[in-house]
Formats: sequence, C-alpha cells, structure tokens
Amino acid sequence: MRRSALAAVAAIGSVSLLLAGCSKADDNTNDDTNSAGANAATKDVVNASTQKGGTVTYEYADVPDSFDPGNTYYAYMYNLSRLYARPLMTFKPAPGEKGNELVPDLAESAGVPSDGGKTWTYKLRSGLKYEDGTAITSKDVKYAVERSNFARDVLSLGPNYFQQFLEGGDKYKGPYKDKSAEGLSSIETPDDTTVVFHLNTAFQEFDYLVATPQTAPVPQAKDTGVDYVKNIVSSGSYKFESYEEGKQVTLVRNENWDASTDPLRKQYPDKIVVKLKVNPETIDQDVMAGNAIDLGGTGVQAATQAKVVNSADLKANTDNTYGGRLVYMAINTKLAPFDNVACRKAVEYAIDKVSVQTAEGGPIRGDIATTVLPPDIPGYEKSDIYASAGNKGDVAKAKEQLTACGKTTINTNISARSDRPQEIDAATAIINSLKAVGINASLKQYPSGKYFTDNAGVPEFDKKNNIGLMMMQWGSDWPSGYGFLQQILNGKAISQSGNTNLSQLDNAEIDALLVKAIGTEDKAARDAMYTEVDKKTMEQAALVPLTYFKVLLYRPANFTNLVSTAAFSGQYDYLNIGTTKK
Repeated sequence: MRRSALAAVAAIGSVSLLLAGCSKADDNTNDDTNSAGANAATKDVVNASTQKGGTVTYEYADVPDSFDPGNTYYAYMYNLSRLYARPLMTFKPAPGEKGNELVPDLAESAGVPSDGGKTWTYKLRSGLKYEDGTAITSKDVKYAVERSNFARDVLSLGPNYFQQFLEGGDKYKGPYKDKSAEGLSSIETPDDTTVVFHLNTAFQEFDYLVATPQTAPVPQAKDTGVDYVKNIVSSGSYKFESYEEGKQVTLVRNENWDASTDPLRKQYPDKIVVKLKVNPETIDQDVMAGNAIDLGGTGVQAATQAKVVNSADLKANTDNTYGGRLVYMAINTKLAPFDNVACRKAVEYAIDKVSVQTAEGGPIRGDIATTVLPPDIPGYEKSDIYASAGNKGDVAKAKEQLTACGKTTINTNISARSDRPQEIDAATAIINSLKAVGINASLKQYPSGKYFTDNAGVPEFDKKNNIGLMMMQWGSDWPSGYGFLQQILNGKAISQSGNTNLSQLDNAEIDALLVKAIGTEDKAARDAMYTEVDKKTMEQAALVPLTYFKVLLYRPANFTNLVSTAAFSGQYDYLNIGTTKK
C-alpha cells in the first residue's frame, strides 16, 4: 500500500537539515491568514519546529485492521506504526516524491545483495533496545517475519511476500506450529546484529520489502499471537500507555529509545492519542479547528470539500496530490457468470466513469482511470481498451458482451466499505450504470476494519453471498510496478482470509511476468514488463479502473512538521508531527 529506482541510501541526518528554509510554526496560533498556501506540504515541510510537548491527536472513522505491525495492511497503519515499530528500512520523512527515498532504520545501511539478488544481508545498528531496556537482536527480526508471514491462520492481514519468496517458505508452518529452535532456515542470524535472507528467486527490490512493518522486531517470549496487539513491545520512539480496543489508543515517550541509534525520529509531543469510531463529519470539524489529524488520510468528506474549494482562504490550507493509488472495482473471476471473460467485459463497457468520478468528489479527487497502474508508478503507459464516448460507458458494446457470454441479465452483489461515504456513492453510481445493460447489482456494506478479514477478502464469503463485484482502493506497497501489482494480481497472493487479490486472478502468464520482472536488474526492462502485466490484466477484464485517486487533505493549524508524502499515498508523514499547543 505504498514506490523509483532501488539504490543504497545513507540515513538522513538531523531534522534541522530537513526543516531548513521551510515555513515556520507560529506558537499557539490558529490563524488561517498565516497559511503556507495550497499544496505547500507536498513541496516543503509546513510549520517546521523542534518544539517539544503537548498532545498530538489522530481520529479515525472506523477501527484499523490491527495496530500489530505484523498484522496490518493499510497505508495509514504502515505510516503510524513506525512510531513504535522500527523496520529494517523505511522512507525518508520528506514532501512529495522526495518521500519515496529509502533510508536505513533498524539497519545501519541498505541491504547487501549477493548471488544475483537471491541473498540479502543486513546489519543492525548497535545499542538498539526495546521499551523494557532489553536488547533488540537479529533473531527478533527473523521471528517478526516468521510470525507475520507463516501463521496465516493466526495473523492473516498483512501481505505474504516473504512466504512467497523465501527459500522453503512453501513448507514452513510458522512459529506457532513449528516449535524448533531453528525456525525458517532461509533466514539466518549468524550473530545478534546480522540477518541474512535467502530467496528462491532474484528480487531486485528487496530493500523496499524490508521497509514493511513486518520486519519490525518482536521478542518471541512476549508474543501472544493475535493478542499481541494488546501488549505490543515498542522498538520505536513511543510506546503504548493504553490500548482500548475499538475506542482509543494512547502512546507516550519510550524512555529507552536512544536518539543516537535513530537519526529519523525526534520525540516531539509528550503524548499521541488515536481516537477511533469518530463520525467522519466530526473528524473534518476537528481537523479544520486545528484539534486533530485524520488518521486514515483519505481526505475530507463531500460537504467539507464543497466548503473548502469554494473559499480561497480555506483552500490555501489544503494539500491535493496523487499518491500512487487507484480506485477500482474488482470483478470476481471465480464466481459465475464472471468466470466468463465476456461477462466481465460487459461490466467494463457498462460503467459510466464520469458518474463515478462525480460521486467521489469530481476531478479534484482523481482523474478518470483506464489502466491498472496509476501515472505516477513506473510502468504506466496510457491505454484504454474499453474506451467509450466521454468515458460515459457504451451500452451497446456491453450488451454485445452479455450476449457473447450467454446472458441477457445478471444478478449479483457489490461490496463497499460502510464507513467510506464516497465509496458508497461510487458503488451506487456503478449500480445505476449496470442496470442500464441488464446487470442488477445490490449493494452490500461492510466496515473497513473487517472488509478483508471477514467479508470481501474472504473468497468463501464472496461465493456464499454472491459478491461478484468489490469496491477497492489500492496504493503501491513501494514505488514500482511490482510494488503495486503483485498483491492484487498474483495468484500466489490469494488468501482465504485477508485476501487483497479480490478478483482472485490466477493467470500463469501474469504470474510468470511478475517473477521475471522482479529478478531483472535492468530497471527499464523491469518497467516494460510491468506495462505488459497491466495490459494483460485489462485484456482479462479482472478489474475496472475507476479513478487515479487524489487525496484532498485539510492541513490543520497547531500541528508542526507537516509533509504530504508519496510514500504513504499523499498522507502526512506521521513520524515527527508535533504541536504548538501545550
């Protein structure tokens, strides 16, 4: 859910270098006349400050999939979790595309590849400690990967890249079933500061993979499986003071965090509070009042948008940008009659994408999409094989495809997330388009926190409930075609719970192209293969691209060090946000 060429990058130094020349915070003020201007946080750090103290508050309309760094797959949780869970690598806290730069985090430098990219070695920084003062070792990193990728019956929510690509990963049963001291032999820990990954194929973008929170260390003795979320042991600058499931989480400074081992984090606020199940309109009000940050980072609601874009003063406090993200509708290729490609093509032709774009908030919230890859992801190439006049759908061609698949009408269900009003509105617009060609779709709503674990991401649930169409929004795991495509198109990514390949596409040609691409050292050749994967996916009509998502964030006053980063789909980087409020 996160993007340019792989390179060994030195860790970023003092935050004062990052903040130089940027707009300065005004202490204890909420004066919109001092705005840095529209899109300022996509270009520079807004309200740069080293001021310490106060409480930073985040609000979210639902509950996250999990605060457990090894059991989450939402971009905003990848972003937030770095406060208490340090992966081997991470993204530089910087605005826009500069935020896509990889920097070492728990590791002292980027990985050292050997064997043509099949082996990757990392050395940990010295002096690393958990919140209880005990040492962090390479064995804790190894265990974190084992629990997050190889115990899918316990922790099913994160991606399974490591399971797919580590040697012997298809046979290892995970640490909860395999009680051997050795664990997965393809992850070696020759000493307490060295971890070596042995892959079954070359993987030229592996540094991006270890930037996921799945490499954040977990002490095996403290792991309680799915309940670990209630007592997470921090390796970051903040630790959990309280965890009220479904209500609120409070983080406070980790006194055993050592700035000398961490050039990235700054520990500015005294406390960080995450409030859950907050009404979306209330979140907008609190953000505009300078009292909270929208944790989900998907942008303001429709009513707020209308208010903001029609006021020059308010619009000056917004950040509107792409973030390697696509809004689309997955078509269930395993559910009749959509197991017939002609029936899927009927859906492709039927949809009036202008009506969907309007439902989502208009062009300011995204351009009409015709490809799987967004324009800001390497491998994108302009194409539209289901073109229609004005992007308003082609009823005649849709009915031709229905006839070709032996149908005059289809009855199905379409899923969407109940706490995302714009997604509901977009699904409603799609239902109206489909009805015009004889496809009758009924809307089924499910909460974001359970969308992948219990509903749309469970193939058996989809089959039982006749869910042939699924609303989806996807951001790249990292800035490359592979980081975008793998988990939504590869047959090996299909899971029985926590599934993100909602189309359940299992195409041998596409799978082989992805494997070939990730093993190819030449970047231009890799990108060309990602383009080919995009084209083949569209030929298979596995999903309907709707819009290339643009976030519209209202930049709250009273918060410091705000940067809208491409690394997390245009969200503000949560690593060093502070407050001017005492």
